[in-house]
Amino acid sequence: MAKAIAQLIDGEWRESRAREFIEVTDPATQEVLALAPKATAEEIEAAIASAKAAFLTWREVPVSDRARVMLRYQHLLKEHHDELAEILAGETGKTLADAKGDVWRGIEVVEQACNIASLMMGETMENVARDIDTASWIQPLGVCVGVTPFNFPAMIPLWMFPLAIAAGNTFILKPSEQDPLTPNRLAELFIEAGAPKGVLQVLHGAREVVDSLLTHPDIRAISFVGSVPVGQHIYRTGTAHLKRVQAFAGAKNHMVIMPDANKQQVLSNLVGASCGAAGQRCMAISVAVFVGESKQWIDELRAQMADLQPGYWTDGHAAFGPLISQQAKQRVLRLIAEGKAEGAECLLDGSHCAVEGYPNGNWIGATLFRGVTTKMSLYR
Repeated sequence: MAKAIAQLIDGEWRESRAREFIEVTDPATQEVLALAPKATAEEIEAAIASAKAAFLTWREVPVSDRARVMLRYQHLLKEHHDELAEILAGETGKTLADAKGDVWRGIEVVEQACNIASLMMGETMENVARDIDTASWIQPLGVCVGVTPFNFPAMIPLWMFPLAIAAGNTFILKPSEQDPLTPNRLAELFIEAGAPKGVLQVLHGAREVVDSLLTHPDIRAISFVGSVPVGQHIYRTGTAHLKRVQAFAGAKNHMVIMPDANKQQVLSNLVGASCGAAGQRCMAISVAVFVGESKQWIDELRAQMADLQPGYWTDGHAAFGPLISQQAKQRVLRLIAEGKAEGAECLLDGSHCAVEGYPNGNWIGATLFRGVTTKMSLYR
């Protein structure tokens, strides 16, 4: 049977006393890989109290010493790069190449955190007014929170906690409940790199855990990446409780193709941007507007998309993997059906995609519509 994963609280990996758990499944097989606990109120309070106490000493650690932790951390991440990519691919369904890219882009941010001394330099100005000089200092805020999505479980956590901690803050990470194994491994390596007790906490769960963090008086700042409705909720709730909030939500991205563009470059980029990671990227291109003679390229686009074959992450020939969940698959199937019903021409239909050996996977093949109305393209 799948085991419950631990949470990092006060420098220790602790088994949760939660009564509710969330199944972490392989999206290609539906095998339950692990159980993620829904952190209890007591566990949330313990994590916040630990982060608050650790901040009092961590903020006084010389910036050069904080940078050395990051130097050790980026070294460990590089050593374990392939291991992390395999964990990530197994729980997200990404191809191994895509998973490796996910990890590497996170490592690049940790490398930036190694330069924290120059990033935290203040400014001075003499004679800003008669006989008045000014000086500014950059100071850490306190306990920060990161709420991260399923689609980049290495890169986006590594966007957040290394820079925040290097700047002298302490951090509570609440990763996606759909793929928490990768963030847990990132945290294990961070402890191995010499991070002091309490500077990083990892809590698991769903909305209730996030709401507790959003409203807690000891939380100073919140960073979020995810869907628009959740981003709106986090921004409104966090700012209403006087937190600093940055909320990055998904967008409806359009590509406009002019007739004098490089055709092969356009088609290659469009295929990759629309179908890579099964389209589960914040910046995935979902709408292409062909102008003038470039409309003649659509048939060639269809042919290139038709050649793309999804597969399991161990398949080196797979162009992309499954969607993250059955719910995500059903949503996409509904949108394809609605597009047909509303009169768009379906040039390529991935609704009945199947991958040999993986009959239970959340597979959707590459899909292409032509003649999409403005209403359909803007509000889906």
